[in-house]
This record gives sequence, structure tokens and C-alpha cells, in this order.
Amino acid sequence: MQLLAVGLNHTTAPVSLREQLAFAPDQVGHAVQAARSWFARHAPDQSAASEAAILSTCNRTEIYCAHALANPVDAAAHFLADYHKLQHSQLRPHLYALPQDGAVRHAFRVASGLDSMVLGEPQILGQMKDAVRQADAAGGLGAYLHQMFQRTFAVAKEVRTTTEIGAHSVSMAAAAVRLAQRIFDSISEQHVLFIGAGEMIELCATHFAAQNPKSLTIANRTLERGETLAHRLGGQAIRLAQLPEQLAQFDIVISCTASSLPIIGLGLVERALKARRRKPVFMVDLAVPRDIEPEVARLNDVFLYTVDDLGAVVQTGLEHRQAAVAQAEAIIETRVQSFMHWLDDRALVPVIRGLHEQSEAIRLHELERARRLLAKGEDVDSVLEALSRGLSAKFLHGPQQALHQAQGEERARLAGLLPQLFRTRRR
Repeated sequence: MQLLAVGLNHTTAPVSLREQLAFAPDQVGHAVQAARSWFARHAPDQSAASEAAILSTCNRTEIYCAHALANPVDAAAHFLADYHKLQHSQLRPHLYALPQDGAVRHAFRVASGLDSMVLGEPQILGQMKDAVRQADAAGGLGAYLHQMFQRTFAVAKEVRTTTEIGAHSVSMAAAAVRLAQRIFDSISEQHVLFIGAGEMIELCATHFAAQNPKSLTIANRTLERGETLAHRLGGQAIRLAQLPEQLAQFDIVISCTASSLPIIGLGLVERALKARRRKPVFMVDLAVPRDIEPEVARLNDVFLYTVDDLGAVVQTGLEHRQAAVAQAEAIIETRVQSFMHWLDDRALVPVIRGLHEQSEAIRLHELERARRLLAKGEDVDSVLEALSRGLSAKFLHGPQQALHQAQGEERARLAGLLPQLFRTRRR
């Protein structure tokens, strides 16, 4: 059996494609079963049971499998395309395929938050655990994936407890959350508005959603796109045109659009503050050019931060981040090698089992022969002598035959190896 991870994420595919490849939570169990059936149909030995697990989040869709496929990457890519009714040619350029230790290393890095949009973010570990539970319930886990994921979770725990990978602001989104927490006692008591529905807003919204705000709203020119993102995050969507009437409802406003002109002007914010009775507003403008008129920062009850302001916050954790990443990567590499050693040992199990079965058959055959001789009244010492000679001859027959049939370098290799195989410890 071989391990493989195939998928795409925020670094290899746009959100428009990631959305098409995403699995809804209630689809995952069925998809795992479908993947196993697909792999079975494409395996040279259709009796070999494939294992499969699917991880699907807003930033990635990945399938992990243990297989006996002749062309596993192609099979996995075609399965994903077929299941979502996409063209394989449309999907394949965005996929990464990681076999064996690459799959293990990738799983370890994902669970540890090293492959996330937000470096060190903890949500992905919970999402991966949910994916494994669903795969297990669907019958997708066997000895290989079960062992890999158990070690994955152990590595993630080790990375998070022995490094500071998640202790510092490492992205604009994380920095925005940190700044908001300085102004409000608890984000869980605030109403949050996100203007736009692009990748940066998706990242920020994911980060703020983890803080369980009182409400989360996406305002976008295209309502359908805003609703798609809001649905994934448990929020609601409004049209951008509704901002003048609704801006006063929100305590936190994060904006990032591609508009060439400001969307939120000084007058609009002044009217919102009046309606709020001077209750403070935290605003973050991540757009370049800016979405919020810079004059808004002069208002007493507005805390406005630009992308440059957040960049300064991110930089404060740079040194700690680099040290933590290096330490985490070292831990992961050590644990990958340990797992691959287990995998190599696992591959020997059928060989060892076969040797035991063969030796047991020889033993039983010689034992039955000895019992027949004893039943005939043969001398006990003679029977035991014949038993021991028979066992020795049969155990040595195979190695001697292999040595006689071998030639050249193979014979020399066997000649050096056989004494080691038959070496016994003296007492």
C-alpha cells in the first residue's frame, strides 16, 4: 500500500475554483465511500481495499488515501473532477500530488497550521479531526490512514505546545483581531461587518468568526457571492447599496474591495456615529486604494487602521515567527522519518507472516512423521534424531537452492547475507 495526498488550496487555486471543489459537511461521508469505490475500480488488484479521507474547508480540498493503484494521481484527480462534474483539464493544473513521505509531511504541516493562510491558526486542526471522524464513520480508514492521522494529531499538539507558532500576530487578519481586542472587552459581544467578498475578506472573516461575534455580516456588490461566504461562516449578507441605512448597526467594520474610489465617506460615518450615540467603532481599511476616506480617522469615536498600520503590528512578531516555524519544521521532519520507519516495517508484515506460515507447515509435517514412527515402535532417540535432521534440511533447502541458482553479484550478496540470517545467539 502507498500513501498519497492530492488537493488544492489557497496557494494553488482561486476561490472560484475552490468553491466548486468544496464538499459540504453532509457530503463528506458519501464522498469517502465514492472515492474508495472509484479507486477499487481503477486498481490492478480490485480485491485490495483502498483507504480514503477527505478534508474540505474554505481554503482547501484534499483527499488522503492509502492505495494499490497503478496511476494514483490521475485516479484521484479524475475522481475529484467527476464527483463535482468539472473538467479534468480545468482542475489538474491547480492540484498538488504528494506521495508517501510527502503526504505524511503535508498532513503534519496542515494540522500544525504551517500550511494555512493564517500561520499557526488552530481551526484547521479541529477541521481535520472532524474529517477523520467522518472518514472513519464511512469506513474509509484502515491501518495506514488511521496510524497516519493519529500521529498527525500528536505532532500538531507537540508543535503547538513546544513552539510559539500560534502566539504572535502573523497576518493582517490576526493583527486586526488583536487590535479589535484592545478596544472591546470581548468580540463575542460585537456586531461585525465585512465589506467585499474577496480572499482577504474571506481570511479576515474566518479569523473573526473564530471569536464568535454576536453577528457577522458580508456586504458585497454581488449579493450571491456575499451569501456564499456568509453561509460558510454562519452569517448573513447584504447589498453594498444598503450600507447607508445599516452602517450604524456595526461595531467592527473591515473593508477590502477593488473600488478605485472610497466607499465609506466622512459624512456617512458621522451620520452612523450620531445614530449610535457616539458608541465607538473599530474600522480596518485593507484596500489599496483605500475604501474609507482618511478624514474618518479624525473622528473621536472611530478607531481607523489602514493596511500599513496592520503591517507594523504583523512585523512585531516576525522574529518570533521565524524561530517558531524553524522549530516546528524540525519537529515535523523528525516525526515524518519515524512514521516512514513504521511504514517500512508495516510493508514487511506479509513477508514475516509468510515465513511463519511456511515454518509452521514444515514443523507440523516433521512432527506428524515423527509421531508415525513412534507409533510403529521406533527407538525414541532415533526418531528425535530424524526429526531434528528433517527440520534442518527443510529450513536450509530454500536458502541453499537460492545460493546455487544465483550468479555474480547476487550470489556474493546472498553469501554475505545468509550467515546473518541464520545467526543464533549463543547461551
